[in-house]
Amino acid sequence: MHAITYDSPKSLAQALSLLATAGEKARVLAGGTDLIIQMRAGVRKPEQIVDLKAIAELQMIAFSPQDGLRLGAAVCCARITEDAVIKQHYPGLVEGAALIGSDQIQSRCSVGGNVCNGSPAADTTPALIALGAQCVISSARGTRTVPVEQMVTAPGRTVLQPDEILVEFRIAAPQGHSSDCYQRFIPRNEMDIAVVGVGAAVTVEGGKFTAVRIGLGAVAATPLLAKAAGDSLVGKSVSAESIAAAAVLAQQIATPITDMRGTAEYRKHLVGVLTRRVVTEAAARAKAK
Repeated sequence: MHAITYDSPKSLAQALSLLATAGEKARVLAGGTDLIIQMRAGVRKPEQIVDLKAIAELQMIAFSPQDGLRLGAAVCCARITEDAVIKQHYPGLVEGAALIGSDQIQSRCSVGGNVCNGSPAADTTPALIALGAQCVISSARGTRTVPVEQMVTAPGRTVLQPDEILVEFRIAAPQGHSSDCYQRFIPRNEMDIAVVGVGAAVTVEGGKFTAVRIGLGAVAATPLLAKAAGDSLVGKSVSAESIAAAAVLAQQIATPITDMRGTAEYRKHLVGVLTRRVVTEAAARAKAK
């Protein structure tokens, strides 16, 4: 065990100042459900912990029909699954957040931490990709915005520099007949890592898709935006045939591994199954609005 300095700044400026000074010696904590385990295993050995839970900007949930959702990176998953506005407008995000661990874990873990942990199998990342979420990142040097599908660069790695913090997600307001859905497959009934996870967000007008985004998890070194699959549906009728053709395109970009949870061949099969299911469900939800 080595000595660790713990800081709990009350402002974003204070947190950014601490990171600017500490650099790679520091790690931020937005819940700790991944970081604490990594520290116990010796995977991470930070000299300084910067706890973000007390910073107001990172605990924000704000929605407007014009600007959409602003979701603080340290908001715990339990707040997301209980929020009536998020449940109404972004059910797929709620479905992803609700699948992370137990009730106790969800009271601590955050969507920001889920993304920044850099796991290809994170449950909220495909849902956020489907929604076109933008990540607002700040440092003492300034602020930048990165599409969520570009956040993870390799397993356990992200675009974040040592002095940067993911502050919030910005998600556009759903327009007209729009909705989303997230599903995953796991070997157990609950509390397991996704073998495959798929999120979809769609807009349906006059029985046809006018916008579709599909996010894939656990099938490559990073979560993926299945752009060709989503684009192939635009202008097509909402039908089993058009959705099945898109699912094949989603399968084509998957490059899964074989491990104890499933073979690469099985994972590719699941990409097709889950893509058909989530696009179909998202379309049904969109038509009901």
